[in-house]
Amino acid sequence: MQQKMTRRTVVRTAAVVGAAAALGPVLSATATAAPVEAVTGAVTGSRKPRRPATSANGWTIQTNVDRDSQVWTRSVSGTGLTVPVWIGDVETVLLHVVRRFHYEVEELHAGDLVGWRPAEEVRRRHPESNLASGTAVRIRPGAGAQGSLFPLQTDTVRAVLADCAGVVRWGGDDKPVDESLFYIAVGPLDTRLADLAARIREWNATPGEGAGATAAG
Repeated sequence: MQQKMTRRTVVRTAAVVGAAAALGPVLSATATAAPVEAVTGAVTGSRKPRRPATSANGWTIQTNVDRDSQVWTRSVSGTGLTVPVWIGDVETVLLHVVRRFHYEVEELHAGDLVGWRPAEEVRRRHPESNLASGTAVRIRPGAGAQGSLFPLQTDTVRAVLADCAGVVRWGGDDKPVDESLFYIAVGPLDTRLADLAARIREWNATPGEGAGATAAG
């Protein structure tokens, strides 16, 4: 009797071991999948994607220039200068402002023009933060104090701003005053920017129009 029981025990034990071996991969996969699913659910369910940081005018701050960025270094025609700015319509508008300043207000030289700056070098929520998104330039940096321009020069700057129809703002009208700063004053989805850029491109393609035409005449 004892010998029979032993055989039965052996058979049962073998069956249990075999069943456990067969279920092993299933149990292992279930145990592995559960934590992953829990983590995924925690990430997608309880956390919202972080919005990218923006400058004061609503444009996305760029972390570098000329690589994996919307900001690229561009030549300013007729000046011999280059400046890093947000490419496309922003580029068209800001470079137009720089050229008109060069031809109609005061000739610019090396060191007189600054574009994009790292976010840590500008004050957040201030107009100068627009430099970090490549949507602003400094003309004659260091000459930002009120009264840095002669009255006739100020009148010319205001004529340039008038042509820009509210798309560009001058730091000379801000508080605190920064007469060196010019920046895009509308957001990325504002159609006035694209409209102005199209007009500037048309001026540039028309003889006797565009930046420098008045000075040449």
